[in-house]
Amino acid sequence: MMAGLHILKHTFNLSDEALCARWIENSYFQYLCGEEFFRHDLPFDRSSMTRWRSRMGEERIVALLQESLSIAVKSGAMKSQYTRQVIVDTTVQPKNVMFPTDAKLIHRARERLVRLAKRAGLDLRQTYVRVGKLALIKHQRYAHAKQFKRASKALRRLKTYLGRTVRDISRQIAGDAELDALFKWSLYQAFTVLEQRQRQRVRKIYSLHAHEVECIGKGKAHAPYEFGVKVSVATTLKRSNGGQFALHAKALPGNPYDGHTLAAIIPDMEKTIGNEISRVLADAGFRGHNAPESHKFRVFTAGQKRRVTPAIKRQMRRRSAVEPVIGHIKNERRMGRNYLAHTQGGAINAILAAAGYNFSLLLRWLKQFLWLLIAAFLNRPKQLAA
Repeated sequence: MMAGLHILKHTFNLSDEALCARWIENSYFQYLCGEEFFRHDLPFDRSSMTRWRSRMGEERIVALLQESLSIAVKSGAMKSQYTRQVIVDTTVQPKNVMFPTDAKLIHRARERLVRLAKRAGLDLRQTYVRVGKLALIKHQRYAHAKQFKRASKALRRLKTYLGRTVRDISRQIAGDAELDALFKWSLYQAFTVLEQRQRQRVRKIYSLHAHEVECIGKGKAHAPYEFGVKVSVATTLKRSNGGQFALHAKALPGNPYDGHTLAAIIPDMEKTIGNEISRVLADAGFRGHNAPESHKFRVFTAGQKRRVTPAIKRQMRRRSAVEPVIGHIKNERRMGRNYLAHTQGGAINAILAAAGYNFSLLLRWLKQFLWLLIAAFLNRPKQLAA
């Protein structure tokens, strides 16, 4: 049942709560999930979906994407030989976090420390609740008005408030092992946010509740930097009868260089589709790739001159076919903003989004096939009376 629920969730772009509400009133949803009789109540709890995703993990969730491709081949929507030539590209799966600025992170770190200290029973010298909020508002207004000296002064004030809170808590928990363990992570985050600087080499914190968020720049004019995780998406070179199916999707933590992802992407893709890949087309960002030795000369990038035959040159014109696939997966299948927690949540959401996109194409393909059957039935020649 849970597998069917997640297929419906990403096929129709629904949240867990919206899916549960629609499942009660939609008999088609219930039938797809294995119910034989119409039910007026949920046989599961909404949180069961979260626990099921955690139990399954990334490796088992891939079975839903494999099932969508298997149905596409069996129904005639896609030919199996189309999976041998693929187009690969990367995109960013943004996390559901606020846009990180130094002022917001410092203010939020102080709020979390004060809240935790209150629960632990510590009596702080000062919480800076009102003056901290006022300093944040002033910083935002000064920065918007391009009064950067005044904005810098408000930012220094916020840093002072956070530093005083950190030192006050550190003095009170000194020598207490239980309190030290309770505050260890929050104090580490506060100290890191307080000390991190622009263009530093070490890893930065961009969200306090989602520590895995990374800053990724894709060169877009409207969004120079996005905050989430890089995702690799692959589709077929030739367009199938049922549409442009997504063959593979995988989250790539650590913000690796695009070309250095092929060493892991190609074997994982072949494992998913069950075929050996004979040709991979990619954009110029994959130059200097580290594809496996068996596929080293099967990868072609935009602008490449060597080993490019006229047939491959014609195929390279289809390389941009992966872009609308990425657009549909992000805008309509819940990869445009990831609401699932932790690194595992980002990996699972990318796979489910690709599977939901494939199932939406299959629904459209089966709908067209049904209309053809109805048209053929209505236009059949009438039997002449004897």
